[in-house]
Amino acid sequence: MADLTMWLEATGALTGAGGLGYAKARAPRVYWSLVGLPMTWSRFTWSYGSTMEVCGLTVRPSRLRAFMTRTVARREVRPVPPKVRRVRPTMTGLRITLRLPAGLEPADVAASSERLRHAFGVQSVTVAEIKPGYVELRMTGYDVLRRVRLPRSARPRDLVVPVALREDGTVYERDYRKVPMALTLGATLSGKSVYQRNLVKGLAQLPLALVGIDCKRGVEHSAYAPRLSALATDPQTAGHLIDALVGEMEDRFDLLALHGVSDLWALPDKVRPAPLVVLIDEVAELFWVTSRKEEAARDHTVMQLVRLGQMARAVGIYLEVCGQRFGSDLGKGATALRAQLTGRVVHRVNDKQTADMGLGDIAPDAVSAVTTIQPDRPGVAVAGDTSGGWSRIRTPETTPEEAAAVCREFAHLTPELPFLAPFRPVLGIPTPQDAPAVESIPATP
Repeated sequence: MADLTMWLEATGALTGAGGLGYAKARAPRVYWSLVGLPMTWSRFTWSYGSTMEVCGLTVRPSRLRAFMTRTVARREVRPVPPKVRRVRPTMTGLRITLRLPAGLEPADVAASSERLRHAFGVQSVTVAEIKPGYVELRMTGYDVLRRVRLPRSARPRDLVVPVALREDGTVYERDYRKVPMALTLGATLSGKSVYQRNLVKGLAQLPLALVGIDCKRGVEHSAYAPRLSALATDPQTAGHLIDALVGEMEDRFDLLALHGVSDLWALPDKVRPAPLVVLIDEVAELFWVTSRKEEAARDHTVMQLVRLGQMARAVGIYLEVCGQRFGSDLGKGATALRAQLTGRVVHRVNDKQTADMGLGDIAPDAVSAVTTIQPDRPGVAVAGDTSGGWSRIRTPETTPEEAAAVCREFAHLTPELPFLAPFRPVLGIPTPQDAPAVESIPATP
């Protein structure tokens, strides 16, 4: 009987260890909740003071506190770390609110985030300022970017599209009201196309117009044709389409002036035109020319695009520009256009200069993070904006078929815009059975 009990205990222990090992590999949220969270919380509680002191995140106490420590408590006066105000566990990590003492600023804590990550044994530590004097440490207990799955609550709404997951477990959203123009860069097979598919998948479900500019003969955007109000597949057509967009922008400004408002969303619902998102794939194709006589048309198209980037936000026209490289080496107007693109998402790139083009002018600290993205993790990117903040993100895997199916499902939301009628994509490709018969012409001897 004793042997049976011992055997059952050993079997139960092995089963439990095996179950935890399986959960760590296949169900990291379960493992974090059962094992990782208690261990990390305990490690943080017991080592917080010494860790902050080693990381240089302590300051000399005030004179009153030093006097009370020496005379009343009769202890040695030691440097003071930030005071922990709140510890909140989540399904992916810990959220810790700190009250900064005089002499420390959020940048000091952010500069030590990598040291804190190793000290507390977590996957990542990001720092966010809540209000003056308060910061939040967002610890992630495991690699949430290994297998990305957006929460069910992340759904498109208004002009906000959830497209990726941040490394701290929060959802990265593309908000066109806050960041109207954006630039997405990435090398071949970096996941840039997957990011664009997620974006199209979300935009297709909203009541707005989508315009595609894909100068690679439409190989990317043709699948979205049921939901597109216009599609240009070569530089010449793209130039005419951009001219039509600039004309629509001017007409909408006349409408704003007529109603005495300065923004599209201040117009009455009955007269407000549909918002419009312009998706540009491989923007370099709009800059490159093969002969000198094409330069005038190229310069005109680029300048019109710069005008859209500079003024179109107020009339509800938004740009989503994608490419492998983007900078002054593309030609005249490239730097001016980049300056209008507030949001930046940079995937794995082939050279550091491309990372500098995308993020060097708004978040220099993020450039080094781009150069460390591994080739075997497509979809991982660094997202930044003009506030200087940045974060690692990864988009969930979305196939072209899934994005095309959503476009077909919500094709009824495509608005009829007369100025885009000449550029409306032709739906359906004739099959060999439907193709007209052609008489064979005998060869001449």
